[in-house]
This record gives sequence, C-alpha cells and structure tokens, in this order.
Amino acid sequence: MTQVKKAILLSAGFGTRLRPLTNTLPKCLVPINGKPLLQIWLEQLTENGIEEFLINSHYLSEQVREFIENSVFKSHVTIFHEPELLGTLGTLKSTLDFWKDESVLVAHADNLCLCSWSKFQQQFFSKKDDVLGTMMVFNTDTPKSCGIIEYNDSGRVTAFHEKVENPPSNLANAAIYIFDPRVRQLIAQSTLKESDISLHLIPQLLGKLNFWQTDGYCRDIGSMESLAKAEYDISKMNLY
Repeated sequence: MTQVKKAILLSAGFGTRLRPLTNTLPKCLVPINGKPLLQIWLEQLTENGIEEFLINSHYLSEQVREFIENSVFKSHVTIFHEPELLGTLGTLKSTLDFWKDESVLVAHADNLCLCSWSKFQQQFFSKKDDVLGTMMVFNTDTPKSCGIIEYNDSGRVTAFHEKVENPPSNLANAAIYIFDPRVRQLIAQSTLKESDISLHLIPQLLGKLNFWQTDGYCRDIGSMESLAKAEYDISKMNLY
C-alpha cells in the first residue's frame, strides 16, 4: 500500500479549560491514564508508517522540547516554535517546506484519537484524481460544539458548518486530514487574516475532499469532564 510518511501535529494550544492542570503543563502533554497525549499520537502514527513529524509549540514550549529530546522519537521530530501563535492555517503556511511535494497527515493533536490509521490512509489513496484530501469524521453527541459536514452520493464533503445553532447532522470533523501536495498552493496563497484550517481552508476544498468515518475513539479532551470521560472510556475498552 502507498504510504503517507509525514505528519504535522498541531500541539501549541493553551488548554485553558483544563486549568489548573494546564497551569504548569502544556495541553499536549496532559496524561491519559498516565501516558502523555503527544506520546500516544507519536506511538500510533509511527506504528502506522509515519517517519517524519513536525510539531508546533508555543505555550510552555520548553517542556515540549524536553519531552521530545528525551523520547525515542527525537530523531524523527522537528519542533517549530511559534513565539506568537500563527493559527492552524498559519502554521501550515509557515512550514510548507516540510511537505516537499509529498502527501501529509495534519492533525489537531490536542484531541484524543485511537483508530485504524491504515484504513484512513487507504481511503485517501483510493480517491479520484481531482480529490485533494481526506477528512476524518466521527459521530458526535454534541453537534452544536463541532464542525459538521454534509456530503453527496460520491462521498465528497459538500458543506461544512462550524459550531452552528442548528447543525444538519451529527457527523463531525475530527480535525484530522491527509492532504494531497497540491493543497500546498492553496495554503501558500492564503492571506495573513486567513489563519484557521476549518474556517479558511476547508471552504476552499468543498467538493474536493472525501471523508473517512473513524472506526475507533475520538474525543476532544479540552475540559476536565471530557478528560475524565476519555480516561474512563479507554480503560473500559482496554484500548491501552
């Protein structure tokens, strides 16, 4: 099977809703049943063929750097420090050289996702030539707080609704993508004011994205309640 070799893990968030836990710990290093979230991401993706990682940092960045320096992933990770947060699309625009005309997996790595990554990649590599990427989606019980997709009979994303009052479904963007290298040009053309992947890049890709509904577990761990729920769920499912 054709393989994605590179991943960009967006990990620079403050985790304000996880305070006081994140007063002294970056959100990406919050432990899930004792294992740092970023370690979960790196382990899963390495086991599924990813060889090079770019991780952005900002809040408590020295802790992120120290974690990587003392990990088995050290030689596979480039840390891109942002003295001022660039926004998710801004990070992609500033790191276009990392792509080198290859397909890249892009993930909001301050969420928890456990799934069949090989199947996600299969969906991407089975796409039609005019499809520029694959979005991972999941069924959410809180659609008002998510980005919700609509799609056509060809399995392409045709509309995207970011946190609207009356969402048309409960099929939510997991904020995990595999992008074809042709997306680089769209990103390069974005303006300074266009800083968010969901708000400013996805609308340009409508009709040119297919999607894959995760067969695993996906949860935003942005609050203490959500973090506790994730720890309970994965313990009960013996996921690790």
